[in-house]
Amino acid sequence: MMRCLMAILGVALPMAAQVRWEQIRNAAQMPGNWLTFSGNTLGHRHSALTQLNKANAASIKPLWTYQIDKTDKFEASPVVVSGIMYVSEPPSDVTALEARTGRPLWRYRRVLPDGVRVCCGRVNRGVAVLGDKVYVATLDAHLVALDALTGNVAWDVEAAPYKSGNSMTVAPLAVKDKIVVGIAGGEFGIRGFLDAYDAKTGKRAWRFWTVPARGEPGTQTWEGDSYKYGSAATWVTGTYDPELNLVYWGTGNPGPDWNGETRTGDNLYSDSVIALDADTGKLKWYFQFTPHDIHDWDSTQVPVLVDLPFGGKPRKLMLFANRNAFYYVLDRVTGEYLLGKQYVRQTWAQASLDAKGRPTRLPNTEPTEKGTLVYPNSPGATNFYAPSYSPMTKLFYVNTRDEGGVFYSRRDEYKEGSWFLAGRFISKPGEEAKGAVKALEPATGNVKWEFPMYSPSWSGVLTTAGGLVFAGAHEGDFFALDDTTGKLLWRFPTGGRIFANPVSYLSEGMQQVAIAAGHAVFAFGLEGER
Repeated sequence: MMRCLMAILGVALPMAAQVRWEQIRNAAQMPGNWLTFSGNTLGHRHSALTQLNKANAASIKPLWTYQIDKTDKFEASPVVVSGIMYVSEPPSDVTALEARTGRPLWRYRRVLPDGVRVCCGRVNRGVAVLGDKVYVATLDAHLVALDALTGNVAWDVEAAPYKSGNSMTVAPLAVKDKIVVGIAGGEFGIRGFLDAYDAKTGKRAWRFWTVPARGEPGTQTWEGDSYKYGSAATWVTGTYDPELNLVYWGTGNPGPDWNGETRTGDNLYSDSVIALDADTGKLKWYFQFTPHDIHDWDSTQVPVLVDLPFGGKPRKLMLFANRNAFYYVLDRVTGEYLLGKQYVRQTWAQASLDAKGRPTRLPNTEPTEKGTLVYPNSPGATNFYAPSYSPMTKLFYVNTRDEGGVFYSRRDEYKEGSWFLAGRFISKPGEEAKGAVKALEPATGNVKWEFPMYSPSWSGVLTTAGGLVFAGAHEGDFFALDDTTGKLLWRFPTGGRIFANPVSYLSEGMQQVAIAAGHAVFAFGLEGER
């Protein structure tokens, strides 16, 4: 391990701190760390730090850069504990960095077997921490626990066979004494699931299948045996409400992606958000955003949990900006549909959802052999990158995409481990796609302000108590906006495309903001922080 080499050289190293569940549960009150994928279990991606603010944003400088040795897309959202940053690198590696300097402390490098199949790049979106361990999900569908001090493997369990098209790219989520992790592989006709493992031993505590088997509730929404390869993958990190003890997780497209002729029905629980009991994995409720999806609009966005008035009374809400171009508000206790509003251009459904939140499809919008133009395109109105909610402004911030696509269909026969798409899409020829950071009023979905960008971005959003909104542009600019007006206050050209989420934390008492861009992690702060 690299840590041992640095110890031999006599270099002083920070010690890994134990991370208790109580700390993760109360992460919003501990802004010096970034203890979980979204900063807290509620999915807010908000930092209570104020050292970087509207008054000094123009003085933010790069402090250090850590380069990775891979050319794959770098999509990780780091976790920071007591001055140590744990970052996953593509395809399934982990590095511990000193947050003050970016100096590597140890590295875990996984040797992947031949034949691992992935749809959209050999990527990994982050790690979880709990106790004295760091947890990473691997591309060959394993969950691995590493010693936080050394990077040595504590345990390694297989979640599913990679030869069937299963893979893992998700950042795990620590929930009490368990590690919750989702599966990818929706383009290979896998049967989706969500798992929870004992954090100490690696023993599987429960599994929820996102495609029901024959005889189970929901199977009737699949024609014949199509449920056996129904996909509904769980490839983006969900959220958790400690008071309700519910895990909320988005699910992906049904299989095959672009032709639903062999899977008539709603295809539960694809394109849904599921609410599961954290102790047992039992389904409490579900809400399906896009029944019988034929445009590959995975509902794997981050469910954001807030307590706000709705309809004149306090409610426990879920805010969900969906890939299908509608923004939703649900009651997270019961799953009741409260609001649905179009937030990006769309041409596939009537603008108004019905009383239960179900869309009414417009005619002649399904994929065909000759191609059908539909808005949004397959990447959707937003995608895997995270939104943010600020308790200061009480606004919901999301990076949006406005682009049409031409959808083609064909017939595909399922073959284990092979592509199972039944079609394809291309972006609308000749169109200049648009992108914007939008600030939405949670209870109405009304746009408070928007910051247009040159092209659609793949960056997540971070808000801070200093009144800043951090996000990235596809061309490589990392920037900060005023959280109440959307005015540009600062930007820095990283030189690399951004496919990741920003985080904020303290290093020796000074606030930093970090983002993966290109093939490097960049850390920013005020002059003299190093």
